[in-house]
Amino acid sequence: MTAHLSRRSLLGLVGAGAGAYLLSGCSDDASDDPDAPQTINWWHIQNTEPMLPVWAAVAQEYQSAHSNVKIEIQPLENEAFKAKLTTATQAGSPPDLFQSWGGGVLKQQVDAGLVKDLTETIAPWKDGLLPLSLEPYTVDGKIYGVPFDIGMVGFWYNKDLFAQAQITAPPATWAELLDVVRKLKAAGITPVALAGKDKWPAHFYWAYLSMRIGGLGALQQAAKDKNFETPDFVAAGERLKELVDLQPFQKGFLGAEYGSPDGQAATMGNGRAALELMGQWAPSVQASSSTSKKGLGDKLGFFPFPAVDGGKGTATEVFGGGNGFAVGKDAPPATLDFLKTLLSVDVQRRSTKTGAVLPTVKEATDAVADPNNKVVAQTLAAATGFQLYLDQAYPPAVGQQVNDSVAALVAGSKSPAQILKDITQVAKTQ
Repeated sequence: MTAHLSRRSLLGLVGAGAGAYLLSGCSDDASDDPDAPQTINWWHIQNTEPMLPVWAAVAQEYQSAHSNVKIEIQPLENEAFKAKLTTATQAGSPPDLFQSWGGGVLKQQVDAGLVKDLTETIAPWKDGLLPLSLEPYTVDGKIYGVPFDIGMVGFWYNKDLFAQAQITAPPATWAELLDVVRKLKAAGITPVALAGKDKWPAHFYWAYLSMRIGGLGALQQAAKDKNFETPDFVAAGERLKELVDLQPFQKGFLGAEYGSPDGQAATMGNGRAALELMGQWAPSVQASSSTSKKGLGDKLGFFPFPAVDGGKGTATEVFGGGNGFAVGKDAPPATLDFLKTLLSVDVQRRSTKTGAVLPTVKEATDAVADPNNKVVAQTLAAATGFQLYLDQAYPPAVGQQVNDSVAALVAGSKSPAQILKDITQVAKTQ
């Protein structure tokens, strides 16, 4: 169930969705009459500056132009969104428009009949999207979601702190990265910011190491065989433990969230750590979470996850995703038209100019202005392979176990071999 995109396909994904409340039953707006009064319940995770006001403005503009449509929005934090969506989908009542990363989670929603088939709906305008951006949202040849942002995970670093530690260039190998951590610690600088409480940020490390050591094929084979107890995955855990053993993370990292005032993004944005491994949205969340609300500015740099000596993977294979939208089974007709508006060139350009979005609409790519975003886009353009986040690519139970297991490894409560046994045990039940 991995989403493996080939060279220059680098795409798809980011996200948005929100909902004012959970519906306990079917929508009241099931009429096919486009002029009938309709309410769209929209759940999105862009709950901070700079995208929060953009989505609010777009919704207000759409309502002003469509007097019969009301859009109910409640932005949700990532983990809160996942929890509420799970509750809603288990009750058979998904929101009308909601965040989706595609992959295994979307496939389960498709199999349960919870989302609309968008294949015909978007056919007139899908060619305006970047090549293969829809692949993570395609299930059995049909399209069930639309991405509005693309991106990848990589290391964001504080150039000033690197200079203080006399580090002259970003590391190109895992061994060099460990040396960078040692130099930062020797200079009295916290090397790495990590949201240990949220778990998903830590899984980025193990996933990337698995890619570098085993190659993309190892991740695909593990999903197929439902077996992660192989030498390559053990090695990935051991390499991660090398980092953990250096005690590189900020004080209290096990209780830290990603976007809270004292969380991972704020630690970076306030200059209290030198590195974080995060997606393309990192600069904007660092800024909004920082005391100054400006983040690091031109002090911030980006480099891809380094290669691992002797590994089967390469540094040009990237890991990431982004965000997109799926449409609930009972969504009113206006939802599909509003979705088209969200993917319009104008809205994509406005979103891109915030620095928080890398667009999927071809005509909007000229709006990418931030130097770091340009580096991310260029790295993606040169990618020889793409792997969707494991907690989205795999079935939800497996993805959650990956997050839980990697968190246990980072906390020091389980060994590399133990976490693979746990992940495999869950995989075999799917």
